[in-house]
This record gives sequence, structure tokens and C-alpha cells, in this order.
Amino acid sequence: MAELYLVRHAQAAFGTEDYDRLTELGHRQSRWLGEYFIERGMAFDHVITGTLRRHRETLQGIAQACTAIPDAQPLPGLNEYRAEALVAAYAEARGVAYAPGHSDRRAHFRLLREVLYAWADGLLAPADHLPFAEFVAGARIALDAAQASGAGCVLVVSSGGPISALVGSVLGVARRTMVDLNLQARNSGISELRFNERAVRCVSFNTVPHLDLPGRRDAITYS
Repeated sequence: MAELYLVRHAQAAFGTEDYDRLTELGHRQSRWLGEYFIERGMAFDHVITGTLRRHRETLQGIAQACTAIPDAQPLPGLNEYRAEALVAAYAEARGVAYAPGHSDRRAHFRLLREVLYAWADGLLAPADHLPFAEFVAGARIALDAAQASGAGCVLVVSSGGPISALVGSVLGVARRTMVDLNLQARNSGISELRFNERAVRCVSFNTVPHLDLPGRRDAITYS
């Protein structure tokens, strides 16, 4: 069976005016991941990414070790949902003035879970944002592209939302469970699928073997 490695981007600049860039720790996480792939003797025949800066920078870090990585195929369907747009629409629907901010992480993620559940349930459908079902379908395109490539080993660099939607759709889980998977996704975490023309199997989800080492465990992050 062919192998598909789904990598969530490394740590981005959460709580700043420009989230869509890696922090210094994020750059280290991506380099360590590339070193891990090389240590395992892994080589990728095909690469697919979203079109966001944090996806590109994560792939660049991986490529510092995996120098033979092929050029990436960009797919907008692998881009993350727009959390601020969903939160704003949720607040407007409830007639409250709410500016999410990021000063309190726990409060932010409690609210985000509530918002994403409403989106997944079809109760939140802002005109300027994809419905949840279309978001999941967009993520599934990455699997279609991997199968169409004919490659034996495919690397995908994306975000927690699309990866959780893709893995969740393969497993056949409920929409809210896809949200739960998303909110526990770790930066530079790896999920593995194996597939052929008859079946797709989930082998692992959200592992960080390149970080789960003495001296690196403090480098495990979620946002």
C-alpha cells in the first residue's frame, strides 16, 4: 500500500497580529521533523501543501534535512478554516459584541470549540465562509491527489482542521469528533494513512516522535 504522511504545520505565531508565520520554535520543530524523516531513511515521491505561509515555512524546514523533496503541489482545500470569521459570525448571531483576542488561551479555545461545533452541526453558516461539509470535501481532495499521483510515499503539509477532517472522514467519525481531533492536534504532528485502489487505512494520528525525546518535550505545542 502507498503511504501518506499528513503533517500539521509547526508552531505559528498565535496571539500576534500575523498568526500565519512560524515562531523560532516552529522553525526548529520543522527542522527536527526533517531530521527524523532522514534518520528513518524516508524519501517522498510527491508533496502536497496548503497555500498558507506557515505551510510553506514548515516544508522549508523539513527540506533543510530532506534535501531531495520534490516541488510541492499546492491545494487551497488544505488551508485552515478562518477562525476569526466563524467566531465573529457566531457572536453576531447571538447578538453579542465579542472580540475574541488571545489573552486567555483557555477561554479562547473553549469558545472556539463551541463555535466549531455550531459550524459542524450546520447551525453556523456565514455567507463569507465555507460550510463544514465543503471544508471536509476540500480536505479529501488531498487524498484524491495522492492517489492520482501514483506515488508510493506522499507528504502533505497542512493545518489541524483539514488533517482532522480528512482523517475523520476516513474513519467515518461524527462531525463533532472531527472538531475534537482538530483541537488536540500538535504542531508538526504526523498522521499516517495507507491506501491502494480499494481501501484507505488510518495507521496513526497526531504523533510527535521527533519531539518526544529528552530535552525536547517542552517543545510540544498546540497552537
